[in-house]
Amino acid sequence: MIESRLRAAGCVFAEEEAALLRAAARDEADLSRLVEARVSGQPLEVLVGWAEFCGLRVVVDPGVFVPRQRTSYVVRLASAGLHAGDVVVDLCCGTGAIGAALAATVPGLEVYAADVEPAAVRCARRNLPPGRVHEGDLYDALPVDLRGRVDVLAVNAPYVPHEAIALMPPEARLHEPAVALDGGPDGLDVQRRVVRGAGEWLAPGGRLLIETSVAQAPVTRALMASAGLDATVHHDDDLDATVVVGSPQKSASSPAAG
Repeated sequence: MIESRLRAAGCVFAEEEAALLRAAARDEADLSRLVEARVSGQPLEVLVGWAEFCGLRVVVDPGVFVPRQRTSYVVRLASAGLHAGDVVVDLCCGTGAIGAALAATVPGLEVYAADVEPAAVRCARRNLPPGRVHEGDLYDALPVDLRGRVDVLAVNAPYVPHEAIALMPPEARLHEPAVALDGGPDGLDVQRRVVRGAGEWLAPGGRLLIETSVAQAPVTRALMASAGLDATVHHDDDLDATVVVGSPQKSASSPAAG
């Protein structure tokens, strides 16, 4: 029985996974292949070809970071205050799930995405308008005319400390690209680079949102403060999600209203 095999392999939601694998299979031979692959530790989302995220079916290709449900907290925080015509950048986009969810939540947004991993870029181009998904290293990938125009810069950069990669579940450690997981010695190497460059890309009143961990959040907040951003830490217990939000500080020399 498929459910029993999945449960024995450690799949907590064996019944739900079995139903998804049956729906994805072309025939019995294909179903057998999918079950074997899942039992061996391959991500369910890769096997069925999609992940549920913020009510969307987000395409997930092999070798691409699978969007986590906790990242929906980034979408919830980012969407507050956004309006049609605003510019959003999904940086370190992976599948482009954040950008796609924001586009669906607030119609009329001008959404861009970028990633350094070619497989992620190809996948994100299936979830977002292809011409607005760019390949390259962080801001180097973005069109220069976005500089100073970005209302929301949403970032799920890798933040797992290098030594902790070996402790991750096999389906992530063995089947997702290291570049999407490994954040360096303390997990914050990419975040530092994101924060350092954010100011020149954000519009006046724009916001930078970075997913991080509870333990890392104070450092992420301090990085933003050092870069001239007013930063606050947000946490959702139900999702076990932590996001730091920063905005450019208002100049103390601004003329008083009057």
